[in-house]
Amino acid sequence: MTALIGALALLHRPFGDYMAAVYSSKKHLRAEKWLYRSVGANPDAEMRWPAYLRGVLAFSAVGVLFLYVLQRVQDKLPLSLGFKPITPDQAFNTAASFVSNTNWQSYSGEAAMGHVTQTAGLAVQNFVSAAVGMAVAVALVRGFARSRTGDLGNFWADLVRGTVRVLIPVAVVAAVLLVAAGAVQNFGDIHTLTTLTGDKQAISPGAVASQEAIKDLGTNGGGYFNANSAHPFENPNGFTNLLEIFLLLVIPFSLPRAFGKMVGNVRQGYAIVAAMAFIWCLGVVAVTWIEYAHPGTASQIAGGAMEGKEQRFGEGPSSLFAVSTTMTSTGSVNSFHDSFSGLSGGVLLLGMMLGEIAPGGVGSGLYGMLIMAIIAVFIAGLMVGRTPEYLGKKIGTRQIKLAACYILITPALVLIGTAVAMALPNGKEAMTNVGAHGFSEVLYAYTSASNNNGSAFAGVGADTEFFNTTLGLSMLLGRFLPMVFVLALAGSLAEQAPVPESAGTLRTEKPLFTGLLVGVILIVAGLTFFPALALGPLAEGLAA
Repeated sequence: MTALIGALALLHRPFGDYMAAVYSSKKHLRAEKWLYRSVGANPDAEMRWPAYLRGVLAFSAVGVLFLYVLQRVQDKLPLSLGFKPITPDQAFNTAASFVSNTNWQSYSGEAAMGHVTQTAGLAVQNFVSAAVGMAVAVALVRGFARSRTGDLGNFWADLVRGTVRVLIPVAVVAAVLLVAAGAVQNFGDIHTLTTLTGDKQAISPGAVASQEAIKDLGTNGGGYFNANSAHPFENPNGFTNLLEIFLLLVIPFSLPRAFGKMVGNVRQGYAIVAAMAFIWCLGVVAVTWIEYAHPGTASQIAGGAMEGKEQRFGEGPSSLFAVSTTMTSTGSVNSFHDSFSGLSGGVLLLGMMLGEIAPGGVGSGLYGMLIMAIIAVFIAGLMVGRTPEYLGKKIGTRQIKLAACYILITPALVLIGTAVAMALPNGKEAMTNVGAHGFSEVLYAYTSASNNNGSAFAGVGADTEFFNTTLGLSMLLGRFLPMVFVLALAGSLAEQAPVPESAGTLRTEKPLFTGLLVGVILIVAGLTFFPALALGPLAEGLAA
């Protein structure tokens, strides 16, 4: 834990400054120019928010279609390993999942996907879906930084730069480290081995390390194997476990620094990252303590609740990984979340229900936190009877309506989806548990999908037409509807003239505002989701 925090603190400033320079640069690399020509884009043309949004939606729609078709014809592709085409409903679910940066998996990767589908399809989306989130966050930052213009930059330039200059270089270094530490990386055939009991077992190889690196760095989460980062081919030892947690957190915790640099006040970035870090640390402490203090004879003998956890890691690293993955919109797991105690499961659920903003997904965490900052400023303005301001921009009726629409989307998708699944036979038939825990599993599924997380309480048989379809729609709506309001908000902010500071201006770079921001986040999420949490994980935990 100390080494992880130290590494994140060490890289916060240089990596954040680097990302700010990447998105502020006027120069284009040779490789980037080739990419622009291949899609017919002019990277120097400024876009207003409707044009920027059209770029995001068009690019993502093409990605969904391409990935869907790739899965449906994978048996005709080279290196298919003999796997059949993915069924239509599962292909839709998977395409929606990876394009929306969710990476929810209703299939076992090693038993369903060939090498081409994994690398040319899923791994590529791991890069570009993360780059889309970063681009939208940068567009919102430009909305604060610019004035008297509706221009937010160029989506194609932001997409390419985020991929070529940020994600690819770091992912390459991480993949090399993973291979050196024992992760698998090849394009071999399936090996059939004889076990000690005489049974046959198929061992699937693959380009595991390269996909592992970007799945964590881009807060994607889709594992090459069904066991995800609990599988020794993906996560061989304690060093790789710590490295993967670091990759989950490094961009989300560094982006606030880039935000501060781009708006010309690094203290604003410190206030945002402090709020993120406080909530994340609170979650880590809570889950770790609950898992170590779990009641029961077996848990006390084992020194903690070891069910569903790898002996290689134990309760501490498993709890750290679980909190980090649910608070970063990742979904990568090194333990079985369904086996966590009821109260721990509630904390993991709450981490997603907060909007995954502590520190959140790549890009999505920053723009989600900035939306909450606007809400906090608005509430503070109501308290003192002043028109609220944030970073020199007035937060008026239009801005607060857009922010309110943003924060209402995910709760609506989660609660409506869970209610429909619990009410219909198609939903209840897929449940392998009843009572509070069964409800928690369904609630977790729609929370994970709507927040674009991808982890699961795996007691639900999600590979059905009902769940593949409804969860796929939740992923797409949960990803792209909020982006509509974020970009519209960015456009309205960029059009404003700057408001000079006065004696009544709220100092949003001070610890007081950080505390207010944390309070608003916890209250908004708590009031929205507390009834659902009370029916599921809280009821289960209190009954234990």
